[in-house]
Amino acid sequence: MKKIYYLILIIFFTACNIGKSQNSSSKMIEQSQLLNTKIQDYPFLDCMYNDTYFPEKLVDKCMNILLELSYNIETEKPKSIEELYKLSHSSTNKLNDLQDEFFANNSEIETVARECLARDFEFISMAYGFDADIEELIATRDW
Repeated sequence: MKKIYYLILIIFFTACNIGKSQNSSSKMIEQSQLLNTKIQDYPFLDCMYNDTYFPEKLVDKCMNILLELSYNIETEKPKSIEELYKLSHSSTNKLNDLQDEFFANNSEIETVARECLARDFEFISMAYGFDADIEELIATRDW
């Protein structure tokens, strides 16, 4: 009986996530198309890509969120740290939305992923000339 219950839950979460991914307005960003050369050459999420616990297709989604953050910084040109935090919080919220997909793939945004993501958020802020607080960059996280 428990197996059927878990199977129903997995099917439900998968169905919900299919709708989310189809309604997503995220565009695919090519790293090489960004203007900042530090960002172009940076090995984003290498610690997640090198760990088979994290499904590559989901790490790709995380990477696109980080590249989208970089793109938004380049196009919106935040003039203050508060404006940067608004952009990073939006990206963090998108990562929050991926948690169910990780769970459905027998993975999760856990310690290794949290550290990896935080490091990359910090790198992005530094690459664009901001001395941001890591915890504030990802303050809206629930992972």
